[in-house]
Amino acid sequence: MERTIRRAAFPITCIVAGVFAATACSVSQDQEVALGEADAAQIDSQLPIVHDTMVDRYISALGNSMASKTSRADLTWHFAVVNTAEVNAFALPGGYIFINRGAIEQADRMDELAGIMGHEIGHVVRRHAVEQLQKQAKRDVGIIVLCTLTRICHSIGGQIAVSVSADAMSARYSQKDEAQADSEGVQNTFRAGIDPEGLPGFFQKLLDEQKVRPTAFEAFFSTHPTDASRVATTRRLIATLPAPAHPLVQDTPEFHLIQAQVRAWPAPPKDTTATTP
Repeated sequence: MERTIRRAAFPITCIVAGVFAATACSVSQDQEVALGEADAAQIDSQLPIVHDTMVDRYISALGNSMASKTSRADLTWHFAVVNTAEVNAFALPGGYIFINRGAIEQADRMDELAGIMGHEIGHVVRRHAVEQLQKQAKRDVGIIVLCTLTRICHSIGGQIAVSVSADAMSARYSQKDEAQADSEGVQNTFRAGIDPEGLPGFFQKLLDEQKVRPTAFEAFFSTHPTDASRVATTRRLIATLPAPAHPLVQDTPEFHLIQAQVRAWPAPPKDTTATTP
């Protein structure tokens, strides 16, 4: 039976200079974690989350290698893989990160996957996820993330969710938030000893692929607006980093073993997968 998860009943808004603001004044860390936990439980019941011990262990270790070196290392971070071919990822408040199967499959190297994960970790560190939660306070967050990470709202089987599919697009972050998360992503990978070039490298890869398959990465670009200037800006950030104490890691055999494991999974549920030429 489908579960219904209701949000904790406490206020999550504040007014600063007459403007609706998503800041620490409105949501404590304990409240943030409780809200993220409730929404993650709802999403777990609606998204095709894959529970593969080997993959889960690897993704959690990679994520925690970065999250543990941020200013929010005290959070208990959670990383989950969604069984959809859409290339995308999403962050909830309190340290809940969802990475699509398609992002793992599309990456050429470990540092590309780490860059995307480091970017999403950055959204949590900067509390952008709290702001998104506040925007969706009176809506079904599970459905919104379902529409954001998959194609189900565009499918026949997902017509029940079409009424909120437009709201799903409000799950995108502002240009400022994305720039801040890129900066955090660069720092997160660098501090973990991973080459930060993976982040702009992955962006560029998707931009190149988009020219050949314009609709293939629709979900990613709708929630992570990306162009050549974003790639260039991220690479300028990387150029300002100090010389690393040790060589930075770009790739590992373990990543490719995990990638092969993911590719061997059964095909994703039809409704969650984009139709590409």
